[in-house]
Amino acid sequence: MLSTPATDMDRYAKSHRSGADVCMIDLEDSVAPWRKEEARRSAEAFFTAPSSAGVRCGLRINAVTGPDGLRDLLAIEQYPVKPDVLVVPMVESARDLEIVERVLAPSCPQIDLFAVVETPRGIDNLAEIAAASGRLRALVFGAADYSFATGTSLAWEALVHARARLVNSARAANVEAVDSPVFAIGDADGLRREVPLSFDLGFSGKIAVHPSQIPIINEAFSPDPGTLEKARRIVAAGRSGSVGIGVVDGAMVGAPFFEASRRLIEEFGSPADRVLSSTGNGSAGNGRKD
Repeated sequence: MLSTPATDMDRYAKSHRSGADVCMIDLEDSVAPWRKEEARRSAEAFFTAPSSAGVRCGLRINAVTGPDGLRDLLAIEQYPVKPDVLVVPMVESARDLEIVERVLAPSCPQIDLFAVVETPRGIDNLAEIAAASGRLRALVFGAADYSFATGTSLAWEALVHARARLVNSARAANVEAVDSPVFAIGDADGLRREVPLSFDLGFSGKIAVHPSQIPIINEAFSPDPGTLEKARRIVAAGRSGSVGIGVVDGAMVGAPFFEASRRLIEEFGSPADRVLSSTGNGSAGNGRKD
């Protein structure tokens, strides 16, 4: 998910072609208070511009507990083309998403919601937040604000507990988990170290603050050919086995392995792979998709 300030209209076209899965225009932290109204008006043009196939266009509004967030919601009602995704920052309870629903439900029923959790209170209320709206598609971890609020550093180790709680709550609610960005744009080595840690912890993806970060993030969250080939063998074992446990490459595999491999093939495999993965027996999966 690539974040671009709404006031940087000259970067809109590049954002659309960046290779990110979600291209997000930001009305919040990257916009000075005296430019909020300008940003609201400018952002409208982002959603009417052509975008690459498969890209979802998002908008991060201001916190809905303040006047700018409410003005953002009212402005969206007037946009001729609505965002695919609305990113709601500073979510601390179900109430924040309920406010969004009350304003947008009548005129914008198709917009998906991403909730940014970035305060200690938000972390405490994760289960409530994750169940607050039927259109919630992801929980997003906001490292910078959480670090400031708790007095911790931005180091991975200092924030791993909060990240793990967010991932667990997201998966329990069957929604995605998106990790906070690496803010040092020029630190490619630091990004390469952190992205695999996000992946291993269970995150679905990571925010980018510059297009140069997108290839590194996409590579880390995409399986290499060897991983895909092993997934095919595990799915095949699940389809052909008469019991719930099999052996693949010398390792014992059971239902969780079959399901994880099936999901991997559904997302990243070829059309033929996906047909095969969907025709297995009960061992190959239970139809759940996170």
